[in-house]
Amino acid sequence: MQIRDLPYPDPGDPDVRSGPRFLIWLGRNQLRGQLKSMSWGLLHQCSLAGLPLAVGFAVQAVVDRSGSRLAWSGGLIAVLGVLIALGDTMLHRTAVTNWITAAARVQQLLARKTAELGAALTRRVAAGEVVAVSTGDVEKIGWFVEALSRFAAAAAALVLICVGLILYLPSLGVLVALALPLLALAVLPLLPRATRRADLQREKAGKATELASDTVAGLRVLRGIGGEELFLGRYRRASQEVRKAAVRSARMWSLISAIQVLLPGVLLISLVVYGATLARDGRIEVGQLVTVYSAASLLLFPLRHFEEIAMAYSFSRPSAQRAVRVLSLHRTDRPSSVDATPTGDLYDPVTGLMAPAGLFTAVVCGDPDEAGRLAERLGGHAHVDPDADEVGNGAEGSTENGARDWADDATSEQKTPSVLLGGVPLDELPLDSARTAVLVQDKDPVLLSGTLRELLDVPSSGRVTAQDALSAAQCGDVLDSLAQASVATDGDPMTTRITERGRSLSGGQRQRLALARSLVTDPEALVLDEPTSAVDSHTEARVAAGIKALRQGRTTVAFASSPLLLDLADQVVLVHRGTVVAVGAHRELLHTDPRYRAVVTRETDDEIAVLTSQDAIKRIRTIEEVEERA
Repeated sequence: MQIRDLPYPDPGDPDVRSGPRFLIWLGRNQLRGQLKSMSWGLLHQCSLAGLPLAVGFAVQAVVDRSGSRLAWSGGLIAVLGVLIALGDTMLHRTAVTNWITAAARVQQLLARKTAELGAALTRRVAAGEVVAVSTGDVEKIGWFVEALSRFAAAAAALVLICVGLILYLPSLGVLVALALPLLALAVLPLLPRATRRADLQREKAGKATELASDTVAGLRVLRGIGGEELFLGRYRRASQEVRKAAVRSARMWSLISAIQVLLPGVLLISLVVYGATLARDGRIEVGQLVTVYSAASLLLFPLRHFEEIAMAYSFSRPSAQRAVRVLSLHRTDRPSSVDATPTGDLYDPVTGLMAPAGLFTAVVCGDPDEAGRLAERLGGHAHVDPDADEVGNGAEGSTENGARDWADDATSEQKTPSVLLGGVPLDELPLDSARTAVLVQDKDPVLLSGTLRELLDVPSSGRVTAQDALSAAQCGDVLDSLAQASVATDGDPMTTRITERGRSLSGGQRQRLALARSLVTDPEALVLDEPTSAVDSHTEARVAAGIKALRQGRTTVAFASSPLLLDLADQVVLVHRGTVVAVGAHRELLHTDPRYRAVVTRETDDEIAVLTSQDAIKRIRTIEEVEERA
């Protein structure tokens, strides 16, 4: 695989039983690239190891005053220089390729899992953790994958060089061969402690980042209550904890580095003392001593790869663990026996909610959380309690437990009757067909960055144009503001770039643009959760009328409690404590159902108890007059 061939046609089916197994799976899937990198690494290391031999021959040739051997040694040094340059260049090229392709594979797997789970993903894993895995963690995982081949080449080169030294000069070669394993493994007892300290540092850094993000997101509220200094103090304490953890981690890694420098230094000093004694006694030649000393000095270079692979593994293991926690989640689908997308009534057997085909149904719930859960059910999204399993707590063994809990949740959802569309259960439809049939717009929809044309360029039936959707959602003022901001594009609002999450727009403008995007898709059934909560009453009435007109003949369900929207619905359904308790027209329910009236008019239980029938009639008439004027 070359970088130019990315993305992968199929990133594969990862081994998500644990973080180390996932790393092994990544390395195995890049076996060809690993072998290439290892081969070039061996060429580079062995060419470096050949330099001392050539230098030793040259020194001995000078001592023996042999011009021919000196010329031969010079040619050998030149050839080795070319091989070193070639090996180093190709090693870097193949290693970086392994790094990037491994990171790209992980990103593709995460993107595929995100598309598969949809809204269920953020109920199991925090959105920030998914972003962290797909950015910083993939780099650490890629680092380990590419360092693995260089480590294997260094280890193989060490073995070859030690064997060569033993054959070349046994008296000194045996000393080097016995000392090298001790040098390589001397830091092994310190690695678990270093890894724990690094994990603690990353955990504290993640908490500090989360605190900073929350503070920035709620800055307006913090200023309103005068809480800037309070939260600033909290962030200072969190950042100081990160600093202390980083210092403790750095101390351990510096100790490991010091040992990696000290012990080889002791080896070189011992080698020089012992070798000089042998040379003085005439048991070895000066050139041989230079050769062995130079070879031992160059052995320190491949020894560094032992420290690097230890660091790479200690950093990549928790990163792989976090990736596995996301990739181990799955959506359980029943075998599909339905070929075409069904049409007809949208019915929830759990609550008894029936949204007739082709009608505009408004749903009133006294509990906003209950409304959100019901909206998700209508879209075929299984609701999972986010407190049921704390994902992202850093526990090593949480992966298998998280996957098992998710499977249990999926099993429990299977026991609950599925929402029916035209008599067909949504969970028996293929995922693509289910999403095409029923679209759910969340209470807080997200706008992706890009131009307005790109925002509205979504899969759709083709029956609703972007202009029709924008008009129905009452986006005229939004288009005007975008046109003023598009000086470089001749005032065309469709080519104006929308900032990340639509931050340059007001809450009402973002909500209406999201509504226009949903209307463009023109699904068989459209479920809207509080689609007009961020607009004024005058705009709300026009938006509700626009939705009803544009969705004429299509099934539409809107969760709302605004009388202006409810009055335009073909039917209104009251859901109380998870069950449909009343169905009818808005004005009819205002007169006949106290629970409905309490939700719509925002009455408290005490007010209902003391409210006389005459007061109730007056309040209802007032509401009706307001609706007529709107």
